[in-house]
Formats: sequence, C-alpha cells, structure tokens
Amino acid sequence: MIHELKEIYGEDNVSAQAERYAAIAAEFRTMFGAEPERFFSAPGRTEVGGNHTDHNCGKVLAAGISLDVIAAVKPTDDGIIRIKSRGFPMDAVDTSDLDVADDEDGTSAALIRGVAAGMKKRNYKIGGFSACTTSNVLKGSGLSSSAAFEVLVGTIISGLYNDSKVPPVEIAQISQFAENIFFGKPSGLMDQMASSVGSFITIDFKDPVNPIVETIDFDFSESGYMLCIVDTKGDHADLTPDYAAVPAEMKAVARFFGKNALRDVERAEVVAHIPELRAALGDRAVLRAMHFFNENERVEGQAAALRARDLRRFFELVNESGNSSYKYLQNIYSAAHSDEQGLALALFTAEDVLRGDGACRVHGGGFAGTIQAFVPEDKLGYFRRRMETVFGKGSVYVLSVRPFGGTEVAL
Repeated sequence: MIHELKEIYGEDNVSAQAERYAAIAAEFRTMFGAEPERFFSAPGRTEVGGNHTDHNCGKVLAAGISLDVIAAVKPTDDGIIRIKSRGFPMDAVDTSDLDVADDEDGTSAALIRGVAAGMKKRNYKIGGFSACTTSNVLKGSGLSSSAAFEVLVGTIISGLYNDSKVPPVEIAQISQFAENIFFGKPSGLMDQMASSVGSFITIDFKDPVNPIVETIDFDFSESGYMLCIVDTKGDHADLTPDYAAVPAEMKAVARFFGKNALRDVERAEVVAHIPELRAALGDRAVLRAMHFFNENERVEGQAAALRARDLRRFFELVNESGNSSYKYLQNIYSAAHSDEQGLALALFTAEDVLRGDGACRVHGGGFAGTIQAFVPEDKLGYFRRRMETVFGKGSVYVLSVRPFGGTEVAL
C-alpha cells in the first residue's frame, strides 16, 4: 500500500516532510547519478506497556511514532543492494551471497543481508536496488532506530519485488531474524512489530513464532495530551549485565517450575512458593517475576481503556506500569552505578509538573536513557523548561502516534 505525506505525518507537517524527501532525493542524484523512482518510510516505536515482558512470552502495548527513517530508491538489475545512509559509509550487499558474514557482525550490512536472506528463506523474491536514507529516529533512546532500518529494508524489498504483498507481521519477523542471526543481537520482536505495523498495537507473544497482533483504533492526536520522550543523556556503557539479568532472572523462576518462560507459569504458583524461590534465586528474581504477571494484566487493561476512550484509566495504568518497573522490575538505575540516577530524577521532575494529570514511566530497557510522559498540552511548555533545566536543551522530544508502519510514500 502507498500512503501520501498528509496521511503519514498529518496536514500540518506536509511542507516540512516534503522538503525532507526532496533533500534525500537530491542526495540520491548526487550519489548515484540518476533519479530515484520510489520512496519508502519506516517509523521508530515507543513501548507504552509491557516493560520487559516480551522475552518471557508476555504481552506488550506499543505504537509507531512520527519519527522515521526514509529512503529514496531505484531498483537495479545486478542483484546488489547499495544503501547510503546519511552520515555513514555506503553498504553494498550482493544478494547472491546471503550467508552470515562474521566480519559484518554488528553492522548495518549484516542487517541488510539478513533481511534479504529472511525474505528468500520465506520464498519471497529479492533483488538489487540503490537507496539513500536519512533518519530522525534518535539512537540510543529506546525508539528503536535499528528496527526501523530493518523494517525499511524489508518494506523496500516487498515493494520493489513482491508487489508490496509481504504482510507487515512477516516483515517484522524477518527483521528480527536479521538482527538475531546476522547482526548478533538477541532482541525480542516488539520493536520490529511496532515499526512494521504502526498505530497502537498489542502483541501477545505466547507463541513467539506466531504472535497475536491487534491494532487499536485510537486517534491520540485528539486527546489533548502530548506524547513526550525525555532523553536523560545517561551512558549505556557497562550496562549489559544489568539488561541481561532481567530476562535471566525471570527465566530462572520459570525453570524452578520446569518451564522455559514465565508465561507458562501461574502467578498463584509463584506466590505460593515465594519462600523456596527466595532461598534458591534471591528476592529480586521473585519481584521481577511478580512484575511480569502484573504487567501482562496491565497491557490488557490499557488496551481496553484506549478502546473505551477512557484516558483517565489509561493514564492510571501507565503510572502503575512505571511504579512497578521502579519497585519490582528495578530497572531505573544500575545498582553498580547508584550515583547515576537520571531516570529517577526525570520521573520525579515529570511527576512534579504533572501533579496527577497525565502519566510517566521508564521507556524501553531502562537503567539509563529515556522516560516517557503523557503531558497535557497546556503544560507542555512548562514541562519542557523544567526538563531542559536538568538535562539540557533539546532533551524533550514531542512525538505523535503514527497510523501506519513501514510503507511506500507517494510524493
């Protein structure tokens, strides 16, 4: 499907986006000496509910956002995918060689090769193309710039060689395959799914191979609130053990009951065996397991509130999610770096401004990085000033929920 700028970005942003697409078309002409023939876009994403649940086959609420990665594209007949992303060297991937390349581990070339390999593995057609891309999806912000790039490549291949008939859910699964197998990052599927499908969506990962994805019809632009991401500019270095411990401890609780993931364990079972679990695994593992069970229920409640247009209840549950992440999941700061608590300071500042009107929570993996806040429009200026006083100018990003995922763009 092809969408126009006003459908994707809203009437008020058409002029600015038209300039952005014109600029990337000009870069394409300079780089490849030809006119681009088609344009594509894939959004970043925001997690709204289901913090650290997907890796244990749980439920999440997510949304595609207004920040995206876009591409000017021309198909080629040599089977080589050439992508020049603004600010980076060109990647060139030969689609006749789609084996994992060890020297590409952790590179954008690995993602390109992986997406092409995933398409071929599912019996879709693949081929070469030249592309120039640019992105305004913030890196390291929990908005999933890498997932947006993967989905963009999959959407381009779908559009050029498969009549845009590769379902968004499959593009997301192919993108995750590329990131896991070729790029070398064991990520869940939420990021790619939210980018590929767009809008507000719930994802149930009970069967990770066949997740259940449901779109929620809710126009957040008419709510009177703004979706804000605050970048606390925290350093993610040396936090890998903190991130890895979350799924590991949850799965350790599941294995205590002979299961592989917490989704296969009953909450009541865990509660009944807290003394034994404490002795075997420690208190934090128990608390993280309880966060998982409660967060799963909150996702269902959040989705129901949005469908009922009940913002008061929705915000209550967003705040509950944030409190649970703070107290039970414990991913607001690293115990190894207790003097660095930017997320906690951002949450305090948000609550001090909002005073119960709206909501705030950690955004993404946690320990450092960003928080999410739903801010009344009449408090946005004050909210921004307070946050920028603490975290610096430009630390607040005002987003909108995008109604479409990866798509071809009509100019």
